Amino acid sequence: MSQQGDRTTRERSALARSALAVAGAVVLLGAGFFAAEHEIWPFGAIGETPEQAATTRADREARQARAALDESRQALADDADADFPTVPVGEDNHFVPPSDKEIPDGKMGDAIRRGRSVFVNTGTRAARFTGNDLACANCHLDAGRRQGSAPLWGAWGVYPKYRGKNDMVNTMEDRLKGCFTYSMNARESPSGGPPPDNHSIYKDLQSYMFWLADGAPTGQDLPGRGYPTLERTERGFNYQRGEQVYRANCAVCHGLDGQGHKDINGRRIFPPLWGPDSYNWGAGMHRVPTAAAFIKANMPLGKRDYLSDQEAWDVAAFINSFPRPPDPRQIEKDLSVAEAQSRYHDDKKGYYGQRLRGRLLGEPLDHAEWQTFRDQHALRLDDGSP
Repeated sequence: MSQQGDRTTRERSALARSALAVAGAVVLLGAGFFAAEHEIWPFGAIGETPEQAATTRADREARQARAALDESRQALADDADADFPTVPVGEDNHFVPPSDKEIPDGKMGDAIRRGRSVFVNTGTRAARFTGNDLACANCHLDAGRRQGSAPLWGAWGVYPKYRGKNDMVNTMEDRLKGCFTYSMNARESPSGGPPPDNHSIYKDLQSYMFWLADGAPTGQDLPGRGYPTLERTERGFNYQRGEQVYRANCAVCHGLDGQGHKDINGRRIFPPLWGPDSYNWGAGMHRVPTAAAFIKANMPLGKRDYLSDQEAWDVAAFINSFPRPPDPRQIEKDLSVAEAQSRYHDDKKGYYGQRLRGRLLGEPLDHAEWQTFRDQHALRLDDGSP
């Protein structure tokens, strides 16, 4: 065969391979569009990490669960004999709340949006009633949606309920008032206390909670409600061990002094964990078991279950071994720390009433005293000593 013939054959082979490659690409592209359109692509997007791919799948499952709820509701509306709508669940069998895009129009939608805004930006939207630098969403992550972070959809359906803390049956408004009183330290707010009864803030927050719980059953402890129980370890908890855990895992966001960080405009990015701008000694998070459970399930941010159980216990102890605002009940009833401890804190779940770093934990601390304490006991980067 001539050289011309060989060249022609090679050119034809190359063209054939190119044609096959183009055809294959078209098939793959078409399959990709089909998979994307019908949400059946089993992997994440190109370049996604396994964790990101898992989030993508979870989001897809959530959308499908909400769509199935809407379809079953419509079927029941059309036919009284149709199956009753099932609870929308997604990954790990946890309840799936509606997305923000599903907030309705009209006055109810306005109330839901206001409630969400208060929840996420409490210090701005409820400034008259907050006495620290926290927001509701600091302890109820993802705007109150995240399982294992005391999600709002898990709380809505179990109220009214009896609470031993105030020895009465609490409505949801009562519960929210307690959050302002203790977690938001309302005694130090411009108004001197939580929002008064029947205030619009309660209505808006409850509207947001009601909407997030759309499709959830009432009277049931749903999976993912509250913070997961964390069993005690044989070593117990120790704030001195917790210091090293804090340095390695928490200080980058919350600072060596525990006071968090703000952006250049003064807006809070990461919350303070102790001191006058954090929760007071009456808040549930001051109890080491509660803080340890929250930390284990949710911290460091974006790394769920990253710390060992022992590390979670110890760092929770470290965080709650510093001064913070006094328990409002102590001040209102003019109690000494010892008296308040006997009434409200005699449960061996923290350091309230103990003297650490030269301060009696639970006693009031003004800002001048706090600054002195902070200067004396700030963690250092050099040798790890307090």
